[in-house]
Amino acid sequence: MLYNPHAHADPIHNAPALEARRVVASHAGSPAHALNGVSLRVPVGARIALVGPNGAGKSTLLKVAAGLLKPQSGEVLLFGNVYGLCHCHVAYLPQRGDLDWKFPINVRRLVMTGRYVHLGWFKNPTRADEKIVDEVLERLKIDDLAERQISDLSGGQQQRALLARALAQEADLMLLDEPLNAVDADTRAVIAEVLATLKQQGKTTVIATHDLGRLETDFDGALYLSDGCEVPPPPGAFVGIDVS
Repeated sequence: MLYNPHAHADPIHNAPALEARRVVASHAGSPAHALNGVSLRVPVGARIALVGPNGAGKSTLLKVAAGLLKPQSGEVLLFGNVYGLCHCHVAYLPQRGDLDWKFPINVRRLVMTGRYVHLGWFKNPTRADEKIVDEVLERLKIDDLAERQISDLSGGQQQRALLARALAQEADLMLLDEPLNAVDADTRAVIAEVLATLKQQGKTTVIATHDLGRLETDFDGALYLSDGCEVPPPPGAFVGIDVS
């Protein structure tokens, strides 16, 4: 579906980048709802935080928005279009633990998979694709690791490689699952700089985060989740624009 040229529509003018309406979703094999009637409206160019403890539903909501998990009910719109028509405009960064880091692939090839949404699975990368990959590797300061196997990377290097793959897609909406979790100080600084640049470029970002201390300075709004449901923010917590 993601690579079908006949299943595509341009973004609708003035539509939100992401709109989830009363979404209910469960993981395979689990009778419990991981999301239970969650709604979210993200304007184009906004930077929105998903806040809550482990198991709150943050990752599930990102996977639903990315098209990796089908909701049982509710509706998800990307730039005003229904599922499958706008996913080339959406890039998803999973948590590091969701990937098999023993898979025999080097960093350059991993980052190049971010171009597959434009290439399809059977076309060879062009010089333009190679240039984009080189630029994001340099931007994340891992160009010297391009030929290294991903199994040989440190945790911080893995996180940079994942973000490089997402950036290589050149998407308008970035769905990032804990991009700054458990990384070293240098990686945190590099990723924070990249995220700030995305904001300046007018890209839309939805970021699952545990870092409550930087919500007001780094985000335009926040959605608070607990046990798969929207919950009111704690007293005095950052709210920003209304996204529910």
